[in-house]
Amino acid sequence: MKWEVAVPEPDATGESPFWHPREQRLYWVDIPGKRVRRWDPASGQREQWTLPQEPGCIAPAASGGLVLALRDGIYRARDWGGMLLPLVRFQHGATTRFNDGKADPLGRFWAGTYYEPKDARKADLYSVDCRLDNGERGKPIVQLKAHNATSANGLAWSPDQHTLYWADTARHAIYAWDWEPRANVMRRHRVFREFPAKPSGWQPGQAGYGGRPDGAAVDAEGCYWVAMFEGGRLLRLSPAGEVVAEVPVPARCPTMPCFGGPDGRTLYLTTARHHRPADELAAFPHSGCVLAAKADVAGLPANFFIDAAQ
Repeated sequence: MKWEVAVPEPDATGESPFWHPREQRLYWVDIPGKRVRRWDPASGQREQWTLPQEPGCIAPAASGGLVLALRDGIYRARDWGGMLLPLVRFQHGATTRFNDGKADPLGRFWAGTYYEPKDARKADLYSVDCRLDNGERGKPIVQLKAHNATSANGLAWSPDQHTLYWADTARHAIYAWDWEPRANVMRRHRVFREFPAKPSGWQPGQAGYGGRPDGAAVDAEGCYWVAMFEGGRLLRLSPAGEVVAEVPVPARCPTMPCFGGPDGRTLYLTTARHHRPADELAAFPHSGCVLAAKADVAGLPANFFIDAAQ
């Protein structure tokens, strides 16, 4: 797999990329940069939208615009750069913010949190249902779906919609549940894949560490693609959790892949450069850039958030 630099202007920490099929554009966020970005490959146009808080994740809305998880809650924007309308605010404290998330196949928005001190398992995973048929006439139904994590990442669903994946980056583990989509019920919690912890005293650039699971995407064959932060690689895991491909990345800290392009076979990958050592950035000058490569298999398209405006 040959990587190219799709967007040369780097982010501090790029995250939450998705391909918008209606617009044929790539969207993503820069968390510490407090901005949403989008890029049109056909014209080359790049745009950014500065936000008042760190955006953890975003998803396209079926009725137009975006749904965004900012530090203190879930917001709705009907237009690019438009007013941020709060859907649900959370009182989870100054040391916690929203992180990885996306819409599920039925239109709910899911977002996990990140406990910044990283010294306790205080991160959670929530689903927010704003559909007209949710029993509350469009009023958000918020459910706590998982907890006991430190840094929520890796959210994804299998092509048959019966398996939900979620990772705790700090614990070097990816989990799976059986998921019933209409009832939104998760059962049979299990470890999908676990990775060796960072060796004591390890420093960036040294051997002996393969990274920890960050953001993820699923392809049409049901394989789970996960970015290995500090590992400089992207892994493709089978539905049984076995490593079936390992793709080196020209950045020490890949953060999240997504599939896009007209045929769904362009693999986009966000990366990070925030707080990385100078020698690492010299060795990997494209750290923070959005990378792209052609995959042999198409990925699942982005799910759309559905709300009362639909």
